Amino acid sequence: MSIPPIKGVLSPVVTPFDSNLRPDIDRFVRHCRWLEANGVGLAVFGTNSEANSLSVEERMMLLGALIDSGIDSARMMPGTGCCSLTDSVQLSRHAVKLGCGGVLMLPPFYYKQVSDEGLYRYFSEVVERVGDTRLRIYLYHIPPVSQIPISTALIERLLKKYPQTVAGIKDSSGDWNNTKAVLEAFASAGFGVFAGSETFLLANMRAGGAGCISATANVNPGPIHRLYATWERDDSDAQQANLNAVRAAFHNFPMIPGLKQTIAHWSKDRTWSKVRPPLVELTDAQKAKLLGDLDALGFDMPGLVR
Repeated sequence: MSIPPIKGVLSPVVTPFDSNLRPDIDRFVRHCRWLEANGVGLAVFGTNSEANSLSVEERMMLLGALIDSGIDSARMMPGTGCCSLTDSVQLSRHAVKLGCGGVLMLPPFYYKQVSDEGLYRYFSEVVERVGDTRLRIYLYHIPPVSQIPISTALIERLLKKYPQTVAGIKDSSGDWNNTKAVLEAFASAGFGVFAGSETFLLANMRAGGAGCISATANVNPGPIHRLYATWERDDSDAQQANLNAVRAAFHNFPMIPGLKQTIAHWSKDRTWSKVRPPLVELTDAQKAKLLGDLDALGFDMPGLVR
């Protein structure tokens, strides 16, 4: 079955919670619609979605709500990688059934120093148990958080066994040399390499990459998508510099609370600032500093529902 590869800019969509810390479906769908309107695909249940604070049932419910709302499933890449093999299979099967263009899959991250053999068996079991030719897996390499790297040797082995299923990777290592090595090894064969931050978007596109999956696409989707769409123009370096300045404004704060506070401020909806424990909201001083830094850059979120 021919399934178009996912390309472009995707957002690991932040998950809104109500006063009882339950996922807020209406706010979630509205935010996803705004992202879609700005040209951005949806990597729901990524790191910045607080995915590992959500149950399997909650993820499945939210994904179903997006589909029911009419949002294009072809540009969805929900996170389905869990420590539990059976949870990963259940979530991946559900995503395929709903027509998602791919799934973003963390390695099982609780046990450390696991071998490539163990990781190969894990990913292989997911593929075999889902048992659907429509499954497209994008590996999630984020060793600063998971402490479980995905090596080029492992990618090569998976591609040899599952060339149609293993479709790409998100590299959130923060190490351009690693991204470059993956691009050089696999991009020419159609393996989609996504940078884990828009900081590397221009370099990734120039080297044959597929785009980026970035936390700050939650709040700055239009300009990030614009660089992806126009990276060959003469002003691309200036666009990249502007994106870097916005990204830098978030670096001194916990990313997830910072993103949610930004949405809360520009939507004038305080509920957006809620996070699930063990995360905590920004302090008043942190809020003032972040919003002041963004104001100084002329930052805005045009079209956001208020």
